Amino acid sequence: PMQAAAKLLLGEHDFSSFRASACQSPTPVKTLRKIDISACGGDNGQAYWRFEFEANAFLHHMIRNLMGCFVKVGTGEQPPQWMAEVLIAKDRNAAAPTFSPDGLYFLGPLYEAHWGLPSQTPAYDGLP
Repeated sequence: PMQAAAKLLLGEHDFSSFRASACQSPTPVKTLRKIDISACGGDNGQAYWRFEFEANAFLHHMIRNLMGCFVKVGTGEQPPQWMAEVLIAKDRNAAAPTFSPDGLYFLGPLYEAHWGLPSQTPAYDGLP
């Protein structure tokens, strides 16, 4: 269900429903290029979910607010199509509560090759 919900978010959209009230971005329109969701087994035998997001930019708390909605879909409290309804609403009140920042990491920006910068930051080196 979370994979189906993720597909509904890809592309250029107004992400106002996932924007914090303190957001200073001049526009809520962003392009979400990729959402990878995978179940992983931890070194200690515990399983966890891994989400990777790639976009041209993010709004303040956008990922935390998206994650709150993914939890609702993943637990079966909401169907995958609900994610599209939240997106279309363009209203923060339509979405789930903001997810805790615990376990969420910004791995850094990705630059186009013509800039001559590293394709990824050292933060990627420690990922399981």
